[in-house]
Amino acid sequence: MKTEYSGLHPFLRGWMGLGLAISATFGMAADLPSAALQALRQANVPPSAISIQVTPLNSATPRLAHRAQVATNPASVMKLITTYAGLSLLGPDFTWRNRVYADGPIKDGVLQGNLIVRGSGDPKLVIERLQDLMAQLSALGLRDIRGDIVLDRSVFEVTPRTEAFDDEPLRPYNVSPDGLLLNFKALIYTFTPDAATGQVSVRVEPPLAGFDAPRSVPMGHGPCQDWRSQLRADFSQAHQVRFAGTYPASCGERPWPVAYPAPEVYGAKLIQAVWLATGNRLGGQVRYGNLPAKARLLLEAPSLPLGEVIADINKFSNNVMAQQLFLTLSSDMGAPGRFEASRLRVLQWWHTQFPGQTEPVLDNGSGLSRTERSSAQALTALLQAASSGPHAASFQNSLSVAGMDGTSARLRERNPNSPVIGQAWLKTGSLRDVASVAGYVQGQSGQRYALVAIINHPNANQARPALDQLLEWTVRDANNTDMPRTVAKRQRQ
Repeated sequence: MKTEYSGLHPFLRGWMGLGLAISATFGMAADLPSAALQALRQANVPPSAISIQVTPLNSATPRLAHRAQVATNPASVMKLITTYAGLSLLGPDFTWRNRVYADGPIKDGVLQGNLIVRGSGDPKLVIERLQDLMAQLSALGLRDIRGDIVLDRSVFEVTPRTEAFDDEPLRPYNVSPDGLLLNFKALIYTFTPDAATGQVSVRVEPPLAGFDAPRSVPMGHGPCQDWRSQLRADFSQAHQVRFAGTYPASCGERPWPVAYPAPEVYGAKLIQAVWLATGNRLGGQVRYGNLPAKARLLLEAPSLPLGEVIADINKFSNNVMAQQLFLTLSSDMGAPGRFEASRLRVLQWWHTQFPGQTEPVLDNGSGLSRTERSSAQALTALLQAASSGPHAASFQNSLSVAGMDGTSARLRERNPNSPVIGQAWLKTGSLRDVASVAGYVQGQSGQRYALVAIINHPNANQARPALDQLLEWTVRDANNTDMPRTVAKRQRQ
């Protein structure tokens, strides 16, 4: 069978055939705004790799829907399911209760026995709150522990991951959940150039017992580019970090968060350092164990309320905090928190709240997963329900304000004049082959929308400008000149 260009040179026929195939592929996306479609083309991402739904909050009829029913990997947008389930099942005022016990008598400031710190799964027991907890013990008159400090993390039953996600074991997003999660099991190295000495000071927080790191590194010159690689850091010995390179003066002061290479001993080293820092004494060691039946309660320290915790989870896409909350959804029932049990509870909640909607595929509730799945349509249903539910304010306040804070602050860097800045409340997601965004968008017409857009493709992150264009198109709803043909036709009818 001949085509209209069959007489051309084979090389030209090949290119024209490829061009027609590409045109046909993109031509099937007449329902996409032209600017978003162009951004996809530039990233070499076909429309078949993106799922979208944009729906007015007061309507069941989408303004735009493209592959909305297809289950895709939403990356960190999955946190919307975990946090809204947490608000629904636990309430915004829910707190985790961290407790400290003693299994021996205390006399004249001396504990003849062990001190037991029992974790509650608190997602944000950071150094400042741990120091406050130890100060409360001192205020009770306790100065000397003749036994051990025992750390009880049995509120969760979690098998530590043997392999880091995407082979990045020292990235803080890879930290595993823990019934007694302390300071996210991470250290922050802060590098500050000093022109007077020609050195760069190194400050490490928080303190860890037995940990050693250089107090300075040589100052380098040149542009501030891949400064972490220039430091030539050696983290192979967890208790002794070394930097064999230099730090460029042009970088100014920079922090570098790093997951502790030996997470199994991080909590013990941190507790020991904080307890001894104020001159207290410890006769034994810091170790992991379980609360003995005869121990008596000394004090209880509640966490921040859930309504504040989910703001950290969603605005800053904190994976381990999301997993702590996910596990809490089964541990608050009386048994140790397990991923399997939490998955069952969230699915039961889903079927009650969203009957008829395709259920999500759950793993750890954070989106740091290759198996988690949801559809744009299902996530839209969640956003609409949350916007009119009793926890609407807490949920929306947990989202990043576009171009202003959290992960969506980068929108301002990409486009300082974007009309989306300050007009959308978003959760973003990113894996090496996923780019996603979901949340609420305020249209210039006064209409407010739920928007979900998910790209699953090896070039997903190069196609993020397409997501920006979808946000802009949604904001500019008072101008329908760039409305997809199928949507424009529906609105004229």
